[in-house]
Amino acid sequence: MPAKVGAVKVISLSSSSIFNIGDVYNMAPQATAKTFAGGGSFNTGDGIRIRLNRADTFVNDSEVIDQPIVNNA
Repeated sequence: MPAKVGAVKVISLSSSSIFNIGDVYNMAPQATAKTFAGGGSFNTGDGIRIRLNRADTFVNDSEVIDQPIVNNA
């Protein structure tokens, strides 16, 4: 179903961004990243209270390639 979109103002896009308005068949990333963080690391908002008695992050990543970007144009 086609989308009707009003005015759009784009301030900035990074070098690996994808920007789209409307219907999409395929969007292919040109870069990938992986982030590991402990509990409560990415919380945002007003008045958030977090109590972590122990906040350790143990990572066991056995995958060599998580998201291949070969042949993406």
